[in-house]
Parts: sequence; structure tokens; C-alpha cells
Amino acid sequence: MDGRDIKIQEEAAALWRQLHGEPPPEGADGAVLLDLIMGGLPVPEYERLANPYLRPSNIAFPKRSAA
Repeated sequence: MDGRDIKIQEEAAALWRQLHGEPPPEGADGAVLLDLIMGGLPVPEYERLANPYLRPSNIAFPKRSAA
């Protein structure tokens, strides 16, 4: 594991302990822990437009389906 993976593992384990009040499952790396933590959450829709460097002509929206 490189330094980045170790930091992710430590942060994910700390988040797990905060949310569940117990140690994380043994052998679970950072990616697995984050999947377990975030897996049940709904995926919100959002459009990222908060960028002061984009001109309106540079913004392309995805086509919306007619509902």
C-alpha cells in the first residue's frame, strides 16, 4: 500500500468507528469500508456549474429525456 492508500484506510476506519461505534470489519481496506458506508445512501442528482472560469458558452448540459 502506498501512502495515499494508507491515508484512505485510516480515514475510512475513523469514519466507520464514528458511525458504528465499533471497530471496522477485519481485513477491509479503505475502498471496501467506503463502499460499505456509502452503499445504502441514495445517489443525488446534481449539475456542477459552480466554476468561475467557465463561460456560459462552454457549459454543455446533458440532454434531458422527455417525461
